[in-house]
Formats: sequence, structure tokens, C-alpha cells
Amino acid sequence: MTERETTTTVTERPVEPVHTHTTVIERKSGGGSGIMMALLLLIVVVGGFFAWQFLQQGEVRTDAVAGAANEVGDAAQKVGDAAQDAAQKIGE
Repeated sequence: MTERETTTTVTERPVEPVHTHTTVIERKSGGGSGIMMALLLLIVVVGGFFAWQFLQQGEVRTDAVAGAANEVGDAAQKVGDAAQDAAQKIGE
């Protein structure tokens, strides 16, 4: 069997304040906001493209309606001319 010897030494001294130091390390990640900005920009660009296409189709429709109105106007003019010619022949 082995014997152990323990010695305790008590020293009387004034109690000193214990100084502690705490280091806080914070990690900041800015990568998430950059990705969000890129996605937002992509959505705006794609939305703008589709809006431009929609406006272009609206212009085509407007042109088609204007063309049809001109054709109706021309036909009405021809009907008016024919009615005038018929009236003149009746009057003769």
C-alpha cells in the first residue's frame, strides 16, 4: 500500500480583487444580404422584361384596332359614295 502525504499551506494575505477579462467574439455575416439583393435585382429585371412584352402586345392591339377602324371608315365612305351615285341616277 502506498501512503500519500498532503501538505496544506495557508498564507495570510489581504484579499485582492479578482480581475477577470472576457472576450466576446461576434461573427457578422454579410453574405446573406448580398444574395437577397441579387435575387431582388433578378426579380426586377425579369418583371421588367415581362412588363415590356405586355406593353408591346398592347401597342400591337392598338395598331390592329386603329387599322380596323380605318377600314370601316373606308367602307363607310364607299357606301356613302354608292348611295350618292344611286341618288343621282334616280334623279336623272
